Amino acid sequence: MAKFGKMAVLKKIGSTGMVPVFYHSDAQVVKQVVKACYEGGVRAFEFTNRGDFAQEVFAEVVKFASKECPEMALGIGTVVDPATAALYLQLGANFVVGPLFNPEIAKVCNRRLVPYAPGCGTVSEIGFAQEVGCDLCKLFPGDVYGPAFVKGMMAPMPWSKLMVTGGVEPTRENLTAWIKAGVFCVGMGSKLFPQDKVAAEDWAYITSKCKEALAYIASARG
Repeated sequence: MAKFGKMAVLKKIGSTGMVPVFYHSDAQVVKQVVKACYEGGVRAFEFTNRGDFAQEVFAEVVKFASKECPEMALGIGTVVDPATAALYLQLGANFVVGPLFNPEIAKVCNRRLVPYAPGCGTVSEIGFAQEVGCDLCKLFPGDVYGPAFVKGMMAPMPWSKLMVTGGVEPTRENLTAWIKAGVFCVGMGSKLFPQDKVAAEDWAYITSKCKEALAYIASARG
């Protein structure tokens, strides 16, 4: 069962403006990455459903975070069907993210009042997702569409909340462009977690990078 309500989760995501996106088959590594992000100011974290037994890793991390990172809302990503969404909701997912839009997932999440952020690639897809209760839509892949797409779409649909994922970088230039275009938040993966840093267990680097990225976002909003 989700630890945080729908409005609380959206507030956490919106207040920081960034959701780290990460997967690793070793639960101990994921725990350290979540902790490092938490210490860097992150309050919403997406673990991706991308490997065998990913649900077992997620279950361990949820229990860890409830004690070590009490204000962190852990969500699950790469969800493409309602059965998978239901499984992770039982394990405590606070939000569900997908690379595509599946209205059947929205039904499962709405029943539990858990945010579902579907992957959308057109203005019509975003509109259809909003019709079934998706307050937050994921623009994916972000680097293909670019900030200009966001700016153009927000003009006729200014109420939209978009999370752009794919190709987002923890640099002032990149983050400023997305924020100024009008995104609600960014989702960031590989650029925030270089493989060599994770392999070296350089958790301080991740904490520092999160602080830096969040400062760029705050500055762009200001």
